[in-house]
Amino acid sequence: MDSVLLYAEAECFIQSLERISLREIGSPAWFRQHEYIEKLNMQAILNASANQEEFIKDLFVSLGKIPILVHGMILVEIWKHKVFPILCQLQDFSPKSTFPLYMVIHHEATIINLLETIMYHKESCEAADNAVLDLVDYCHRKLTLLAGQSARGEIPTHNKVSHTELTDMNSIQDLRNMNSMLEFEIALKALSVLRYISDHVESLSLSVLSRMLNTHNLPCLLVQLVEHCPWSCRSGGKLEKYEEGTWRNIPAEDQLKMTKLDGQVWISLLNLLLKPDCQRKYDFNNFNKSQLLKLCGFLTEVVIDQLPNLSDLQRFLSHLAVTDPAPPKKELILEQLPEIWNEIVAENSGKWKAIAKHQVQKVFNPSESELRQQANRLAEMYNLDVMESLIPDKPKCGTCGAEGIKRCSRCQGEWYCNRECQVKHWPKHKLACQLMAEATEKLQKELNIKT
Repeated sequence: MDSVLLYAEAECFIQSLERISLREIGSPAWFRQHEYIEKLNMQAILNASANQEEFIKDLFVSLGKIPILVHGMILVEIWKHKVFPILCQLQDFSPKSTFPLYMVIHHEATIINLLETIMYHKESCEAADNAVLDLVDYCHRKLTLLAGQSARGEIPTHNKVSHTELTDMNSIQDLRNMNSMLEFEIALKALSVLRYISDHVESLSLSVLSRMLNTHNLPCLLVQLVEHCPWSCRSGGKLEKYEEGTWRNIPAEDQLKMTKLDGQVWISLLNLLLKPDCQRKYDFNNFNKSQLLKLCGFLTEVVIDQLPNLSDLQRFLSHLAVTDPAPPKKELILEQLPEIWNEIVAENSGKWKAIAKHQVQKVFNPSESELRQQANRLAEMYNLDVMESLIPDKPKCGTCGAEGIKRCSRCQGEWYCNRECQVKHWPKHKLACQLMAEATEKLQKELNIKT
């Protein structure tokens, strides 16, 4: 199997990761760290999907760098809330390309994707140390927004674009639409991360358990996700489900099959309601009890057949319906609190507009030559053959979405089903093709590769 990084390269990359300030987002130092994390993410996925030794996870644990990932992810989250809206409203902001901005927005998705891969393991949850509290808060924020959007029918049901289309975005509105799509995917990754934390909650501090059960009442939030199922919708009378990064039409015979996301919610509920430590800490008051009993209507024979452990949850809920559990004992504990969000906000409070102006002038308005340099770095970052090995589906036509059978001969980054679709797509693809092709040619010259 192809490899993105050797062990020694990965070790150097992870060792070099460090906290970056909000003002530095988009700077050369920030982009260099972004490239490292992108490559580490791709290698981690390759190792996990091939059942190989997960040395990326091992290095993050041994070098104590998981808190740096959590900090970097929350940093971009705050930037998107506090700086990005101001930046978009500045009169002197008219970038030639929104590509650099997209890379910043995409950084959050890259980190949560990497965390989804490595937090599956108990040692990763333990190595996150106090940052696991910040990670729980982060997941709660994302899932609360997801549940609210689903209840209002605001879930984006269009599929994400390929990486070769990133440079085609030419307006701030395009960027906002792309951010909406990414936020949906980020929330789904956060669901998986939360499930993995709940798997190992016994080995974490009591503060983590208290935060999940009492501060955020995650069991009731998960009930909302079961009720509204954001990754499932009906369009034109057909059922669609979001699986493996895309919306798919589900044939009638498969409509009752449980998706991976369904499983993540149910397993999280099993962990948070049935584990002894959780039962002792959770307050089964009248409101919480009424919310949890809504699950009974979803625990059908078909569902339990697919996840047999849910029979334990069904029995627990049947017992809960006819009893009043004792309230949790009040224990005097020194509860730890998450720090990353509050530290970043306190450090930058009152400076949001100044940061936005600085980044407009110094970062997000690159010249043509600077944009080409960034394209060169992008070509070096992404190995097309390796990336395609991460995608379970066959390539899709960039115009109509049918199965792609021929690739753009110049940039090698876009697929088409026939010549007509390629010609039709050319006005949109032209700039991306030119940048990618020139970057590839430059890289080949540097490596003395003959084409």
